[in-house]
Amino acid sequence: MNKQKFIDKFIRAFFILVLLKVLGIIAQLFHQSFWSVLGTLGIFIVVAIMIFFVMISLRDKEKGDQNSGKRRGAGGSFYLENSLFDRIRSKYEELAEKYISEGDYKKAAKVYMNLLQDNYRAAKTLENGELYNEAAVIYLKKLNNKSDAAICYEKAKQYRKAIELYKELEQKEKVGDLYKEMSDIKNAHVYYQMVADDFIGNNQMVKASLIYRKKMEVPDEAQKILLQGWIENKDAFNCLNNYFANIFDIKQLEVQIQTLYKDTPDDKKIIYLEAMKYEFKKNSKLQPITRNIAYEIISEKVETHSEIVNELKFFNPEDQIILKDISRYKTGRNRMLR
Repeated sequence: MNKQKFIDKFIRAFFILVLLKVLGIIAQLFHQSFWSVLGTLGIFIVVAIMIFFVMISLRDKEKGDQNSGKRRGAGGSFYLENSLFDRIRSKYEELAEKYISEGDYKKAAKVYMNLLQDNYRAAKTLENGELYNEAAVIYLKKLNNKSDAAICYEKAKQYRKAIELYKELEQKEKVGDLYKEMSDIKNAHVYYQMVADDFIGNNQMVKASLIYRKKMEVPDEAQKILLQGWIENKDAFNCLNNYFANIFDIKQLEVQIQTLYKDTPDDKKIIYLEAMKYEFKKNSKLQPITRNIAYEIISEKVETHSEIVNELKFFNPEDQIILKDISRYKTGRNRMLR
């Protein structure tokens, strides 16, 4: 196709499209406010004028090239069409950026959505402009992005709308958080309990205990879950360690350390020894009892786990004599094995 004819035809088609678009915008008066329609019409007219000038400049340039005898190859028409659309797109981008710099995020979003056909950038622009409800509608209706829509509704404090979306997304803890934000403690606990039950079902006892302690604010239930994890050998060490960490009264902690040790089966005593190392460092008042338990476990296990003798150093950091005793024990044992 002759390039000059292409531009002329494009200009004629453009004017027809502008006319149809203007009529379509005016028709929106039946279901939108006058000022909203006027704003949309204003944006469209500005953009239409910009495109018109781009096309005129391209036509004048092409006339100049023809008059000077310049010729391009067979791909010239394709290049011209691409160049035209690139320039138009560039003008749209500039217009959107101009509106953003002026703080008019709604107009910028309309440019992205209606002219650049970029719904995501339209929604993101509205979100950046703290127009969260408007952004949520685009995320939901145009992009089917329930996650970002829920986040926007939450930011807008439209908690019920956010809750419905989080329920669909099966984000139970988030549902509980929003019910709690609304002071609906009953429903919040229903969903927190679901989360805790899921963690327990997956043997994630520490995470379940944190839901009870931090979200539901029932520390006694949290301790029960940790104790259950220790007894049932579900992430036993971390459950025991967290169980002790949640007891802040030293005397009560001493009692619990002794009580649990008495009921500890033989196959979990090495795990108990590891927990005693943490408690030994925690408070000097706990050192006598944790050291005694450590001695007992080490003496029981040294025959089958000879390396356990090294743990004596941990519970006697300042005792140089015990280092020599450990060395003599190792030497003597090696001779026996030979």
